[in-house]
Amino acid sequence: MKTSRRTFLISSAGLVSSLALSRQALAAEHVDENSPLAKQLGYKHDASLVDQAAQPKFKPGEHCATCQLYQGKPGDAWGPCPIFSGQDVSDKGWCSAYTPKA
Repeated sequence: MKTSRRTFLISSAGLVSSLALSRQALAAEHVDENSPLAKQLGYKHDASLVDQAAQPKFKPGEHCATCQLYQGKPGDAWGPCPIFSGQDVSDKGWCSAYTPKA
């Protein structure tokens, strides 16, 4: 059977759409600030919202992008963190597991 260019292009478009949807499904979810672990660690998506009275370890200027545990690339708004089972944390976030990069 001979395949026409039109049939090939239509089939290719369907394949590309399927791959794009699969990639989105594989994207890690963001940590929920209300999850038990996030609450236990005082995680906030925005470090400026950390309650310093409740988190005495916190120092202004600390955030996930400067933590040794943050696995996002420089400039990424979100990146995986092993503390949260690979879920994405905000580069501007903070939790009590914060360990400054050397």
